[in-house]
Amino acid sequence: MYESSPLFDRSSLPTLESDVRLVAETWFQHDDHEAVEPFVHAMPLAYVQFDPHDRYTGSTSYEMETLFRLFLLKECHGWDHETALVEYLCQHPDLCEQIGLNSVPDQSTLWRSWHQRFTTELQDTVETAARTILIKAQNAGVTVPRDPERQTRRHGDENTEPDPDDQTILNQAETVTERVSDVAFPAFSLDRGEGCEIHENAYWDLQTYLGLRENLAVNEGARSFIHESNRERTPLGHAHREHIRDLSIKQIREMYCQAVSRLLDRVADTEQFFRAGIVAIDITESDPFTGDRAGHEDEIIGTKEKTDEYAYQWATVQLVGNAVPIVLDARPVRKGDTRKEIVEDLLDSAEAAVHVDNVLMDREFDSQHILEMLSQRGLSYVVPKRMQTSEKAQAKRLLKRNKDRYETDRKLHLGDNEWHSTTLIYRRKENSEHTDHRQYSVFMTNRKSGLLPEYGYRWEIESGYKSIKRFMAATTSKHFGLRFFYFAFACLLYSIWRAVDLLVQVQLTGEYEHSPIVTADNTLTLVKKKTGIG
Repeated sequence: MYESSPLFDRSSLPTLESDVRLVAETWFQHDDHEAVEPFVHAMPLAYVQFDPHDRYTGSTSYEMETLFRLFLLKECHGWDHETALVEYLCQHPDLCEQIGLNSVPDQSTLWRSWHQRFTTELQDTVETAARTILIKAQNAGVTVPRDPERQTRRHGDENTEPDPDDQTILNQAETVTERVSDVAFPAFSLDRGEGCEIHENAYWDLQTYLGLRENLAVNEGARSFIHESNRERTPLGHAHREHIRDLSIKQIREMYCQAVSRLLDRVADTEQFFRAGIVAIDITESDPFTGDRAGHEDEIIGTKEKTDEYAYQWATVQLVGNAVPIVLDARPVRKGDTRKEIVEDLLDSAEAAVHVDNVLMDREFDSQHILEMLSQRGLSYVVPKRMQTSEKAQAKRLLKRNKDRYETDRKLHLGDNEWHSTTLIYRRKENSEHTDHRQYSVFMTNRKSGLLPEYGYRWEIESGYKSIKRFMAATTSKHFGLRFFYFAFACLLYSIWRAVDLLVQVQLTGEYEHSPIVTADNTLTLVKKKTGIG
């Protein structure tokens, strides 16, 4: 397939990268792969022409294909010196046999092969291929030896472009923010009828303005908004509040999901966005409510920690992992809502928006009926289990034997002689403050231990909640719809920020790293500018 031109000609590098991406995506979908090493030795190279980039002319001890795989392995691990590669090969004779090594080359042979035998183009291709493999492995939840770098290094090239500076990022973000807000905000409507003097967008501008300020309530915000907005007419606080109160919970969620759908369509134009992925479902709560909740006991409910405080609670489903962390849907939590109802409701929305493979949840969702429902949907899950008597006894036995990990199959009773089969995984916490059985955590999964490393992604939703609450307008109102709208709109501002960051990264660097380069404040300031505030 590369016979018409040398594979490693500069113009052919994008083709190689595309092929590696395609092969890696297909390979990493298999359940039995938990590391990148098998792919390195299994990567199909039968039709690759190495001769144009082999500087040696005489007989050699090692074939170029074999050396290519060795240096691909070295780059995947991020080793700076050949010695680390030699030591690794000596410790893994099976890998040497699979790669085709009759003997392990010494450090000097590898050094000469890389610096004297390989061309610069071939060195660059090794780095490109390794980086692609690492990215695809991370997206598939496969264990990787290191995080892929943002940009490929160029050997001996002192003219490598630096990472974009703050002003470049801000300039690009301004353009992207304008496009994204044009996509998302039209999904919201107040259905006020015709002939209104104040444009509907002014209400969304005001809501954004409230989210830009710390603890700013609508009455005070509306007064400041008159002076800072470029609009001739802006809504008063009470008018804004009344229109929002007219929206039902169902209307708010429908508008939110429509806005997110439009947002997903925008970021899906980039190949760095992955629609198939992992979602996390969780519940967060507002600040403790200290007023009189008479008549609102079904809405201002207890806290998750079962204290004597009360608070409003909201549930969300969010993309996590290596995907852009957009909040796909949000819903209020009322007294009497079961965890199973909440999970089913949010999953319906999530699966309508993206392809879901895996679901991560906190231990408050460790119901066997929820787990059975997920399995019936064909979804994988990881959920921590609250330790009961049997789990505590098992943890004590593991501690006595000094074992860090243990797996066992378990059947959970569903009622009427029906059972849900799951796997319990005991894992010892590193540097635990406890000396007894509490050193262990217990997880339930229907995909064995291969899915367990993904559970760390769930904590992204906790950090996301901190940003979302930063974007919420302040209110003392007990109106449930108004409270929920403030939370949902904050989720939208958060999702816009993360979408803007993805698009800016792709346009400036060609890749997407999970750590944002565009700050939340940058994005909200640009949204503020776009909407005519200031």
